[in-house]
Amino acid sequence: MNILQINASARREGANSTRVANSVVARLQAENPATTLTLRDLASKPHPVLDESALGTLFTPAEKRSADQIARVALDDKLIAELQAADVIVLGVPMYNFGVPVQLKNWIDAIARNGVTFRYTETGPQGLLTGKTVYVALARGGRYRGTAADSQVPYLKTVLGFLDMTDVHFIYAEGLNMGPEAAEQGFAQAAADLAAAFA
Repeated sequence: MNILQINASARREGANSTRVANSVVARLQAENPATTLTLRDLASKPHPVLDESALGTLFTPAEKRSADQIARVALDDKLIAELQAADVIVLGVPMYNFGVPVQLKNWIDAIARNGVTFRYTETGPQGLLTGKTVYVALARGGRYRGTAADSQVPYLKTVLGFLDMTDVHFIYAEGLNMGPEAAEQGFAQAAADLAAAFA
């Protein structure tokens, strides 16, 4: 089993979402000793944004790209190759201002590529990342599960499903900024969600 762990917190150390993601990976490794782990920390190694220059590069035929353009596409290609090689993806996702971190959005913009991870057909888009399991380790200061304020889960379900990653499990650690007792309850809920995902 190949595991790809994506830490999307802006913090390199002490991130609650990374703590929850690490617990998911530990459970996966305990259940499947013969695993390989690829860890990509988007705080320590941020991926560049999809700006006008990068977009123009992607629409430039490969044989006509400059050396700088080739190098820019290669950054995205590496992320895509990591994802394609993974059997299981673990996303550590904090909530920033009710949305996903820009670090994660940059990663998604890099790996969602027409003709590579999805394609358009006469009947609509078709995802090309089949047969993968995704665990999303969510960390929130407040409690938003199942409420209209939770834009993260619908967005991630949509974008992952668009790429044909539909076996998705959400692990919630919430109320982490609401005092020590609430934080303890939040991590306990994450442990319960993880147990349920493996039941």
